Amino acid sequence: MRGKVFTGGKKRDFSILRVLVPILVFVLIAVFVIVGVGNVSAAGSLERRKGMEQAVRRSVVQCYAIEGRYPKNLAYLAENYGLMLNEDQYVYHYERLGDNLMPDIFVFPVG
Repeated sequence: MRGKVFTGGKKRDFSILRVLVPILVFVLIAVFVIVGVGNVSAAGSLERRKGMEQAVRRSVVQCYAIEGRYPKNLAYLAENYGLMLNEDQYVYHYERLGDNLMPDIFVFPVG
């Protein structure tokens, strides 16, 4: 018995499935992670846009509360109320309807 290795009489089976299944599982996990990160990024982008729109609305309401009229444009809010506009990432729609009517305010992402 010296010099011989006993393997129990079974041949090792390295079939395609033993190699392919772990690779497929790894690929599926990687795809789920990538899709998940993309969804989180899209949700964050939507929340930032909503936050910017709310900031504009708050500044507009603050101006109305202090001055008794809505501002003529967003530049007035930036100069007098400290509103910081990110025009590299967003397009701002501001339509004033009158001194005492809430203006239409929309924020859209660029691109």
